[in-house]
Amino acid sequence: MTRNRIALLLAAAAVIIVGGIVFFSQPSVPYIDPSDQQAVARGKDIYTAQCAVCHGAKLEGQPEWRKRLPNGRLPAPPHDESGHTWHHPDAVLVDIVKHGLVPGRTAPDGYQSDMPAYAQTLSDADISAVLAYIKSTWPAEVRAQQKEMTLNQSRR
Repeated sequence: MTRNRIALLLAAAAVIIVGGIVFFSQPSVPYIDPSDQQAVARGKDIYTAQCAVCHGAKLEGQPEWRKRLPNGRLPAPPHDESGHTWHHPDAVLVDIVKHGLVPGRTAPDGYQSDMPAYAQTLSDADISAVLAYIKSTWPAEVRAQQKEMTLNQSRR
């Protein structure tokens, strides 16, 4: 091999190594911590004002939430452990609250939902507080599974 080729290979290897170090040292998407009592209290107030009308004062969702309405849409699901909220990582939950259910991104193609987008209504801190409150109501094993899913996705 010529010197130029060796130098080029060494430079490429250095770029890959440095790039990997920079990439893996970047902070991951923060986990929304349901043990933050201030966030939970604030989130409960916001949830009551913004979310409870559809998702229930006790996070129970609307009746028969798995059965389609006459318009073909589904009622609001529960956010307690009986629902599917905890099956999603934090980044997806934040996206759904901010932008609503978006077909092809956070919902199946063609899906229609009554879930409004809150990007213009709630700040990122408000959304995190609401999710901290919701998560604080889940049993420990459910919180642990959702946390693991969130941390695994943020490592990708």
